[in-house]
Amino acid sequence: YDWKGPESADVPFNSTVSVMPTPWNEHTKLMHVAIKGYDVQPAVRPASNLVFLIDTSGSMNQPDKLPLLKSAFRLLVERMTEKDTISIVTYAGSAGTVLEPTKGSEKSKILAALDRLDAGGSTAGEAGLREAYRLASENFIEGGVNRVLLATDGDFNVGQTSDEDLKRLIEDKRQSDVFLSVFGFGRGNYNDQMMQTIAQNGNGTAAYIDSLAEAEKTLVQEASSTLFPIAKDVKIQVEFNPAAVAEYRLIGYETRALAREDFNNDRVDAGDIGSGHSVTAIYEITPAGSPARMIDDLRYGEATTDNATGFAHGEEYAFVKIRYKLPDEDISKLIETPVTPANEIASLAQASADQRFSVAVAAFGQKLRNTDQTAGFGYDRIIEIATAARGADPFGYRAEFLQLVRLASALDTKR
Repeated sequence: YDWKGPESADVPFNSTVSVMPTPWNEHTKLMHVAIKGYDVQPAVRPASNLVFLIDTSGSMNQPDKLPLLKSAFRLLVERMTEKDTISIVTYAGSAGTVLEPTKGSEKSKILAALDRLDAGGSTAGEAGLREAYRLASENFIEGGVNRVLLATDGDFNVGQTSDEDLKRLIEDKRQSDVFLSVFGFGRGNYNDQMMQTIAQNGNGTAAYIDSLAEAEKTLVQEASSTLFPIAKDVKIQVEFNPAAVAEYRLIGYETRALAREDFNNDRVDAGDIGSGHSVTAIYEITPAGSPARMIDDLRYGEATTDNATGFAHGEEYAFVKIRYKLPDEDISKLIETPVTPANEIASLAQASADQRFSVAVAAFGQKLRNTDQTAGFGYDRIIEIATAARGADPFGYRAEFLQLVRLASALDTKR
């Protein structure tokens, strides 16, 4: 998505918020929140100290796992320069350093080490993780990107250590500005929630790679957002105005939920945002007085009254807050955006192509999960919205999405 970004790194985010009709329910609306990070130019990108931590257990011996992983990391290596450093650590039963820290310009040496990797043995990731962090710390680049890149096909089995101990280890290393990113490969036993959790604890990101095209998207086209953080511990909070919104639900993001009281607590960790990274969230909201309401009125009021409507800021739909820390700071900053009738779009057709395409994606995700709200919304309508909003699509990602919708439609016996 090509959301509008900020003009300078001083305020690293820009938010674009719109309210539009819901295509699957005429009595509700969609509140679309698009956030774009500042895009650091190549000339000012910092040097990188990267440690590849690669799962070489027996289960990785499948075409869409270790062989794809090698090809994917080759793409990243090709982007490295003399100022960058790469190390490789593997784990399968025991950890081993396959490649000591090597300059990014020595590509043949790095690629040869990748090519030598073979799958075999059981998985015990804790020792590998400790070794990877040791190499990252010993070769720490002041003012640079210091990151462990974990590549695995499933549950991160830590051996004798509990999941909580693993999280504490990652959090401890995060304090020394060595961050963690997670890349998932293969199908069957991949634990997305676990991978999201440990990436978040490590101030990193989690991505799933199932093809070389996806690897290119993640590690080449979006390398800046994957590797170069512009802010850490980024938290987004939306407060809805009960005078205008009777009910709301966030579509997706279940693994990223944050307690309300944690938003202002700078000690509570959240994920980082990389250069040029974008986040898109869609809420389905039920306007006050709409027949689509599913929950009874509360007996007791919720808002402070201070105007004719009976509610504070009664003209607003919601209030969006973004709290973040700059990469080298520990005190958070705040960006606030009210959502008013000025943000409203009269029809879905008047929304931008990016907004309409993201709505089609949100509808498809709900359809796959048999969500009640989209039970009467057909795949043909999703295809219609996405096709009209496909745009230039230079890398074919939107065409691939349309292919997935058509495949799901053909497989759905309940249509």
